[in-house]
Amino acid sequence: MFDIIKRGHVSPGHGGRDKMMKVLKKYANVTREAVELYKSLCIECQKKRKRRPILSKDFGSRGQVDLVDMQSMASGSYRWIMVYQDHLTKYCVLRPLTSKRAAEVAFQLMDIFLLLGAPQILQSDNGSEFTASVITELTLLWPDLLMVHGKPRHPQSQGSVERVNCDVKDMLTAWLGDNNSTDWPMGLRFEQFQKNSSYHSGIKQSPYKALFGTEVKVGLRSNTLPTEILERMVSEDDLIAAYATPPEDQETADTEEVPDAQLRTIHHNI
Repeated sequence: MFDIIKRGHVSPGHGGRDKMMKVLKKYANVTREAVELYKSLCIECQKKRKRRPILSKDFGSRGQVDLVDMQSMASGSYRWIMVYQDHLTKYCVLRPLTSKRAAEVAFQLMDIFLLLGAPQILQSDNGSEFTASVITELTLLWPDLLMVHGKPRHPQSQGSVERVNCDVKDMLTAWLGDNNSTDWPMGLRFEQFQKNSSYHSGIKQSPYKALFGTEVKVGLRSNTLPTEILERMVSEDDLIAAYATPPEDQETADTEEVPDAQLRTIHHNI
C-alpha cells in the first residue's frame, strides 16, 4: 500500500489529498486516512511548508523585472510589456517594448534607475542568463552601476511581480474597452498610475504612499475646496484668493448649522 500511495502522490507533482484520491480511486483498500497520513509525512511537502517569503527591509534592496507577452495584440512596433517593481513598496513601472532583447530591457531599466535609484539585487523569472545579460548591458550604459542578480524561478519572491502581470493585463483590457481604443502603450501610463495609487493589502497602503510618504495628488481635485469654486479657477491668484477669503455664503451656512445652545456657550466663553 505504501508504494501505491507514493505513486499516487508523486505522479500529480506531490498533489494534495483530493488529487491523490482521484489517482488512487481504482484501488479498493486505500483509505482517506492513509492518504492524509502519507502526505503529512512527505519530506518534500514539509520542505515546501517551511518556505518563507523573502522580505525587503528598505527601498531599492530588491527590484523585480518581468516581461508580458503582447504579441497577439501588437500595437505598431510594440509587442511586449516590461514590468518593474520594487519589492518593498510594490511601486511598479510599466514600459512598452518592441522586443524582449536584453539591450532594450536594459535601456528602459536604466531610465528608471536614474530616476528612482538602482536596486542592490535585480531579479527576473526569465532565467539567470537573461538577468545576467541585462546587468551586463546596464553596466555598459552606466559603468558605475554595480548589482547582482537574484535567483530565478523563486516563487516566494517572484510571485509579487507575477500578480502585477495579471492585474496589468486585466486593467489594460478594461481601459481599452472603456476608451474604445487599441493603443495599449498609451493605456499603460494610466494603468501604472492607477496601480500605484490603489490600496495594496500586503503593505496596508498604496505603493505611491509607501514610496513618497503621501497619497497621490490629482491637481486641484486633491484639496478641500468646494467643486463650484474649483471650476471657476484659472490662475494661481484665484487659488490664493480662495484660501485667503472664504465665501460669505459659506461662512453663513456654517454658522446656521451650529445649534442655538452651542452658540450661547461660545458667546458665554467669549
